[in-house]
Amino acid sequence: MAAKSNLKNMALSLTLVCLVCSAILGCVYAVTSGPIQEAEAAKTAASIARVLPPFQGVPEQEVVNVDGADYKYFRMPGAGTAVISTVGGFGGPLTLMVGFGEDGLVVNTVVLSHSETPGLGAKCQTEASFIDQFKGWDPAAKKLAVRKDGGEVDAITASTITSRAYSAAVANAYQVYLKLSENE
Repeated sequence: MAAKSNLKNMALSLTLVCLVCSAILGCVYAVTSGPIQEAEAAKTAASIARVLPPFQGVPEQEVVNVDGADYKYFRMPGAGTAVISTVGGFGGPLTLMVGFGEDGLVVNTVVLSHSETPGLGAKCQTEASFIDQFKGWDPAAKKLAVRKDGGEVDAITASTITSRAYSAAVANAYQVYLKLSENE
């Protein structure tokens, strides 16, 4: 015999379905949160290894506030400092990790995430001639802006906004590096 359809039965059924779904979601979260954190840590460690010279030890994440914004950074004595910098690009946030040697020069940069247009702005992650121009860059001596804006950065063809954002992210990271150098 089927249950009579009334408000009480519908509310009870809906509550039961919500409880079961919540329990399933809670279990999935509990099972996957550890591996997700491990994958993020591995990605971060690989990025640090790409932007700094070889180093010993395990990088420890720290946070510093510069001009009202919090920046994550990793300091590796003898190798330098890796700074995570996020700015607005053409398609959304553009997040870079910038490595600075002990001398204040840019060792390397790597894109951690972006929402740029495939085939155009997304080249900021793959176009070697664009990325390599930042290696050995001395932000104290050269202006971090695209040539169109009076700087010395060669922009990606048809992606000036992305190139500006990339340059701004490196410039912001340099400001973090300077603040950290003052605090030593």
